[in-house]
Amino acid sequence: MSSEPLLAAIEPIVVHLAQADLSDPAAVRRDLEEAFPFAGQTVQAVREAAVAGAAAGWLLPKTNGSLRYGRLAKDLRGFSIDAVEMSTPGPRHRHPRGEVDLCFARAGSPRFDGEPEGWVVYGPDSVHVPTVAGGTMLILYFLPGGAIEFLAS
Repeated sequence: MSSEPLLAAIEPIVVHLAQADLSDPAAVRRDLEEAFPFAGQTVQAVREAAVAGAAAGWLLPKTNGSLRYGRLAKDLRGFSIDAVEMSTPGPRHRHPRGEVDLCFARAGSPRFDGEPEGWVVYGPDSVHVPTVAGGTMLILYFLPGGAIEFLAS
């Protein structure tokens, strides 16, 4: 299995994100849920391809403690796209240009930074320690220009 099915499923989302103003994260989240409902065909095709890629080993080839992660695309229409499977906190970081996350529950009843599976959006210059509690999540994260700054905890 290769990344092509996942990249093809993600393409319309990235085209849409290219027009988004991440300075209003709540509005972007509402817009994404309207354009690409979590239970809708596009997001479920992304889920299916991402889960298959994780199971095949190519989507999450690296580990750091309990985190499994990998890069799907370095630059797809101006976004880097990475994946992580996590059940614990990750490294503290800053989003210079914002971040959009698409979160899929994999085990238990996980919440990502307090949010259930679905869309999570962070604005420019936001900082957080990404935390999954209550289970395991597979998260695809879209970074405008690939911009991320890891910070000391």
